[in-house]
Amino acid sequence: MPRVSIQTHDFDLATEIATLRAQDGRVGAVCSFVGTVRDRALAESGLADAGSIRSMELEHYPGMTEKAIEAMIDAAHQRFDILGARVIHRVGLLQPLDQIVMVAVTSAHRGASFQACEFLMDYLKTQAPFWKKEQTSEGARWVDARVSDDTALAKWGITARNG
Repeated sequence: MPRVSIQTHDFDLATEIATLRAQDGRVGAVCSFVGTVRDRALAESGLADAGSIRSMELEHYPGMTEKAIEAMIDAAHQRFDILGARVIHRVGLLQPLDQIVMVAVTSAHRGASFQACEFLMDYLKTQAPFWKKEQTSEGARWVDARVSDDTALAKWGITARNG
């Protein structure tokens, strides 16, 4: 099973974790994160029509994106005592409530899995070469990097290149 998959089709978390766990009998902990398309305007304001996200389109550079994420998984292996990791990131047109990303990490003990999972997500949010365009009730807009995401990455000693 590849460590990184960039795909248009959905994924099943239970299947992915079972496959990852089956690769190593030393696994004592699994940490996973699944990100979904949410309607940010609704979630933050409660208003049904103020900038509502109708859909999200994700683009990437095939080959380059996978290579960049592989390098960060290698960095996670160097920083944390983990046994395995799997990252799935969807591209193409996604609708509210669709799954976007999955990060799953295995280790002998929970602490390493939690840390490595958070480390990988912080990287994906700031440095992975993806471009997101949201279709809202007010039109289309490209999603910019957020200062809070850069701050999250900085706690790992990595300077964001988005500023």
